Amino acid sequence: MEGDDCSFPQDSSDDHSQRGSVASSATLSRAQDVLVYLCGDSAVHLSVEGLGSVTVQELGRSVREALHIPESAQDAFAFWLCSPLLDLQLKVKHQPYKLCRQWQDLLYRFTEASEEDISQDEPCLQYRRNVFYHKSKEFQIDDEGVLKLLYEEARSNILTGRYPCDPEHWMGLGALSLAIDEGTGLESQQLTSIIREKKLSSFLPAHVTMGSGGLLSTLRGKSSRQAGLEQNLLGEYRKISASAGNPPEPTQLLHQYLNTCHTLPYYGCAFFLGEIDKPGQGILQRGKRKAVNVGICLDGVYVMDVKEKHVLLGLRFSELSWDHSYPEEEGDSHILWLEFDGEEDGTPVNKLLKIYSKQAELMSGFIEFCVELKSASEGGAAAETDGEVSLSQQPAGQEGSNKNGRGGRRGMLHRQSSVVCSRVHSLNTISYVDNGKEIKRLKPKRAASFFTRQPSAATYSAVQVTESLEQG
Repeated sequence: MEGDDCSFPQDSSDDHSQRGSVASSATLSRAQDVLVYLCGDSAVHLSVEGLGSVTVQELGRSVREALHIPESAQDAFAFWLCSPLLDLQLKVKHQPYKLCRQWQDLLYRFTEASEEDISQDEPCLQYRRNVFYHKSKEFQIDDEGVLKLLYEEARSNILTGRYPCDPEHWMGLGALSLAIDEGTGLESQQLTSIIREKKLSSFLPAHVTMGSGGLLSTLRGKSSRQAGLEQNLLGEYRKISASAGNPPEPTQLLHQYLNTCHTLPYYGCAFFLGEIDKPGQGILQRGKRKAVNVGICLDGVYVMDVKEKHVLLGLRFSELSWDHSYPEEEGDSHILWLEFDGEEDGTPVNKLLKIYSKQAELMSGFIEFCVELKSASEGGAAAETDGEVSLSQQPAGQEGSNKNGRGGRRGMLHRQSSVVCSRVHSLNTISYVDNGKEIKRLKPKRAASFFTRQPSAATYSAVQVTESLEQG
């Protein structure tokens, strides 16, 4: 299965109350109105003839013309069918109207939604970032309109917590959003008025502005917490105003925002919903699961805690083997298996993480497609990239010694308290596999992997197992 056939569940926080972007009139040969939504609150209004057979490729020409997207950046975006239950990136040959007619079948196959929710769900057509567009290419984009589209999508992912990040990052990004939206020359009183009018949630992640704890602690601490966040946001804004040009070029701030997002290893990922087993904590905890987001991009796979907004496991493709399994009996789950190097009582072993999801097959196909695409596009450069220690698993003590690539620039993300670091110790993994006769430990460098699907032996580099790896 090709990667862009995959579908990606969407956060329930995304607002898709506006529906009907694809017309359902029986007279499809006549010109029909089509709304193509953009990230944010805007949409492109098109009049399309022969809607029943129009392809994504044909629609793309009309949208690019309407948005004045230069030819050099046309691959940066793709069409998606989106709803609160499912996201699906379309291929150029797909016909959106026909896929809309099959939407309920897709929901039954790839979601756990109830019949009632499925019957009421309706997708909208959206134009947003192509998951196969490598983020390195964004450095070459100078068109303000294109950068604004990428910025709006990145900001949405930051605010909804889909891109977990540390305080210094979400505060800096919030100040950049304030500068992009309102300019850099505002006084403190004006800024305070704007922040309170638009609310902090327009600039900072929802889980940050909402706080944590019970109702009483939330009510008691809300006022002081809001005031503190406002002051920190104003402080970051003043730094940006002082360092930027007067006035700064619009593209300067947009590039700065996107460049900060690029330091997050899961920027540009396609996201899937799944569940993993919680670690056992007595009889009452057995059988409980934790909701996770699984982000997959051209660089690797990232498993993130939906509730806590932090990374549980991050692996480059050279550090994992994978497979998926179908339910064997009624009531069983579809499973994506991730195998990676770990440690058990001081001995290197293979670890298996089970991700329960009806989209396991899609995730497996997506990983396979990304591995093939990465290998084909990067060639010899891939060997150098794969030889680097993973950002999410590099031992903390090696931060200063990593002089190559982007290690120095990303050093602040390596500390154990960062939301970007893996938390292998908190995962309920299997440290043994069945070789057909008995359960036994595997040899360290995965001489005999449990799976047949893994990158070629030439690109695999074993994770250097240290104590800090298990402590995440």
